[in-house]
Amino acid sequence: MSKPEQKALSHSVADCLDEYFNTLNGHAPKDLYEIILGQVEPPLLRATLRYCEGNQSRAADLLGLNRATLRKKLSQYKITAKIVDRSDALHAR
Repeated sequence: MSKPEQKALSHSVADCLDEYFNTLNGHAPKDLYEIILGQVEPPLLRATLRYCEGNQSRAADLLGLNRATLRKKLSQYKITAKIVDRSDALHAR
């Protein structure tokens, strides 16, 4: 049995953005870049911390950030440095 092809992350993002623009019904969003970053960064940070078992130095390295920048972003999004459980992240929405 062959493994189903995985969709590239960029394709998933493009599909979500297309859907988002379709729901706007011609209205122009304001500060779209900040809106998108606010939706993408928190799950990226949580997933990376989970992968790194809460190790901020390792997570910062994987993300290509210095540790101070990572800590600033964690604070900005009110993400604790403990190992983030996926179900906790879903309830925080």
